[in-house]
Amino acid sequence: MSSMTICARFRPLSSKERRDHGDTVCIRCIDAETFLFKDEKDEEFTFSFDKVFYEKSEQAQVYEFLAWPIVKDAVDAINGTIITYGQTGAGKTYSMEGPSILVCDEQKRGLLPRIVEGLFDCIKSSGGTMKHSIKLSMVEIYMEKVRDLFDLSKDNIQIKESKSQGILLNGVTEISVSDPAEALQSLSSGIANRAVGETQMNMASSRSHCIYIFTVHQEVKRDDRLKTGKLILVDLAGSEKVEKTGAEGKVLEEAKTINKSLSVLGNVINALTCGSPGKANHIPFRDSKLTRILQDSLGGNSRTALLCCCSPSPSNALESLSTLRFGMRAKHIKMSPRVKCNEDKCAEKQGPASSPIKHESCEIILDKLKERFDAEHVKLLEELFTLNGILFDPCSSEELDSAFEDVTSQTIVSLQQAVEELASTVDELKRENKGLKVRLAAAERSHAAGKEAGDNNTSSLVHKLPGILSSFVSWVRSLSSIKLLNCEVN
Repeated sequence: MSSMTICARFRPLSSKERRDHGDTVCIRCIDAETFLFKDEKDEEFTFSFDKVFYEKSEQAQVYEFLAWPIVKDAVDAINGTIITYGQTGAGKTYSMEGPSILVCDEQKRGLLPRIVEGLFDCIKSSGGTMKHSIKLSMVEIYMEKVRDLFDLSKDNIQIKESKSQGILLNGVTEISVSDPAEALQSLSSGIANRAVGETQMNMASSRSHCIYIFTVHQEVKRDDRLKTGKLILVDLAGSEKVEKTGAEGKVLEEAKTINKSLSVLGNVINALTCGSPGKANHIPFRDSKLTRILQDSLGGNSRTALLCCCSPSPSNALESLSTLRFGMRAKHIKMSPRVKCNEDKCAEKQGPASSPIKHESCEIILDKLKERFDAEHVKLLEELFTLNGILFDPCSSEELDSAFEDVTSQTIVSLQQAVEELASTVDELKRENKGLKVRLAAAERSHAAGKEAGDNNTSSLVHKLPGILSSFVSWVRSLSSIKLLNCEVN
């Protein structure tokens, strides 16, 4: 059993932070592993991690301490995971990619291009007794859907679980790469497809969790055994406070989904670290796509490292403190990394590895199709169904149970989302109804006031009418007298 490697990294102050608070920071370095943190109320906390990277730390230092040991293990068939975590604008994507994975000076290159070169360097130095191959996949979790960044038509990839292979992404595109340049070019095309948006804290804020998957196959020529190591890099979208990011409309909905999945990740960390010793504890891996994919990486068969990216500015002290506390909890997770070895002969001698035993119900469906269509068309349909998760090949009762749980979990999540939408609609209708009631009451008061004023005017006119008539009669009589007098004079 081993613990997760946890590191903290503080980026330099931004121009906005310097404008608002000058050069003031909320951290004070004690040594390479420990620092003091001052929150918004000037209360101090002491944090200790495996390593702390301060403002002047270089990208190469982060790689050598955090990633290099995991890269070597992946080539030796031990699974590894590296996760960047923190609020939006804290430097996660910069730590992972650098300014660009293709055109960038040596000093600024991020973890991703360094890891690519590290994998191929390890393979070259392994000698001629082993044959290696590397396959690359890249997906993002956007609005709780897993999208293939190498093939955007695959926008809802299903997550499966195999007893022998662990968590799998059904039908995800895998690209075989033979050198670092080819791998980086492929990664660059995938990154260009990633969902980003502008907020008040970041011009190109990640609107999805991005996951890079390197699968390293190692064939030992001496006994024809195949070992597989998987290296997963996770660039999480940042947690957001709406009042700081100014998110509206679509960006606001993205932020809600991001925060919800990060909340589930926190729940998983808590469940992994707060359970009673020797007692089974429910871990809510299935509550989000992110935690489901990371199930093996959190307390399972993987060597995992977490980079907590933070702002040193007092204006972000609350968010940074939350990130650091998350890292402290994660440090208590125990991992069980082990070599994955296929006891059967290598793929070239045993036939295609991608043809597991079909489940009986799948065979029945395919046989029915063959009665109506050509064999070639049925084969294409089978590939299409499998690719989209309509048909799959459960090789054990555990996988059948897992598939059922997946469908159940997805249904529950959909129902929860529908309930939330209905609750939001009800609240909106209540607000509109309240507004209409206020307007109706005002209209009724106005109508009553107008009616009262009209009644008063009518009553006054009735009272004045006899006097008006009397004056009119007197005027007519006076006029008649004047006419009569004129006649007599003439």
